[in-house]
Amino acid sequence: MRRLRLHGLVLALILAACTTTTPDGTASLDQPASATPGTSDSPLPGQPYDAAALLTAMRESTRPGGVPDELETDALAAAMADQIWTWGGQPWQTLTAGGACGPADCTIEVAGSRDEMAGADLYTFAVDPASGEVTLESADLHGYPAELDASLDEMARAAAADEIGDLTFVSARWLPPPDAGRYWLAYRTGGEEGSPGLDLLLDANSGEVVERREV
Repeated sequence: MRRLRLHGLVLALILAACTTTTPDGTASLDQPASATPGTSDSPLPGQPYDAAALLTAMRESTRPGGVPDELETDALAAAMADQIWTWGGQPWQTLTAGGACGPADCTIEVAGSRDEMAGADLYTFAVDPASGEVTLESADLHGYPAELDASLDEMARAAAADEIGDLTFVSARWLPPPDAGRYWLAYRTGGEEGSPGLDLLLDANSGEVVERREV
């Protein structure tokens, strides 16, 4: 398959701690990341990885098949580094990269996590081998402090209690700039990801729900 399965790459974060990459000049891994959303002490997203760090991660990938050699270039790594943000600007404790090429284009996935986070961050890039163009296809970002879940749920219920009703909060994902401070919250019946429910875009700075999607 051209595309790597998301769950496989996230699982690899647990199994591939030896591939962790922390470039020089990044924030300390011991720096606290906790903060209350919507307050002045909330850390801003940052970009702790440079091209050299991502290139190393690609070359040292322990994913099956690793990253195709033709994708392991400084230019491609620099293009990805320009689009990768982490919550609070902290480097991940575990960084994993994987890639695959099809007849016309290639895909690279970069994932990272920290122990205290709610989940992993996953960036998926499409690469045009002919032009070298790199496009961010998706950013599925769950690498925020797990302790924020209760605060985010409380904010959303205060703003949209009637809509949420008896739905159960199951997950959240944070958004990078230019949407820093916003989170997509998933509410489902029975607490299951595949259940019918509601997705709410919460602006934690104002405490308002700014978009709604029925699932």
